[in-house]
Amino acid sequence: MSLDLLVLYGSVRSDRQGIKAARFVEAQCRERGHRVTLIDPKEVDLPLLDRMYKEYPAGESPEPLERLASQIKAADAFLIVSGEYNHSIPPALSNLLDHFLEEWFWRPSAIVCYSAGAFGGVRAAMQLRAMLCELGMPSIPSLLPIPKVQDAFADDGTPFDDAWPRRASKFLDELEWYARALKAGREAGVPY
Repeated sequence: MSLDLLVLYGSVRSDRQGIKAARFVEAQCRERGHRVTLIDPKEVDLPLLDRMYKEYPAGESPEPLERLASQIKAADAFLIVSGEYNHSIPPALSNLLDHFLEEWFWRPSAIVCYSAGAFGGVRAAMQLRAMLCELGMPSIPSLLPIPKVQDAFADDGTPFDDAWPRRASKFLDELEWYARALKAGREAGVPY
């Protein structure tokens, strides 16, 4: 069963390297037959959070928020691609996530974390898990950590090591299971 997936990337830095990981994950999902949209905060250009999407009268939020809300509501699952900034998540990712709340509910998320060093962003991933759960899109148990991201992929997301597609496959198998289970649950009815 094909799924609607959003890949949410979290950096707006000029020399960002994690976009390569986001493109890799996007390509892996497409190869599995899913409909995938990469949400890049640099392209969306959201303002710093002043009012959440839900705080605007219906139909009166800024156009980027309306478009994103529609994409989020249509998604079956989310892949969050996060770097590690001072052992935490990037501000652009937090800003992107915090603009919404109920729109995320009852769908799983999966964390792809990266860093320029050896730890692969796992310290940020631990903080991100708590945030995603609070937003109503708990993360699957597995992570896809990517150490030395600058050396792992070409600019278009092509991996330099054949092991990356294999690692991603197991991770995506797990996300697909959760996405299908929660989709069936949503169709049967949610608690409120």
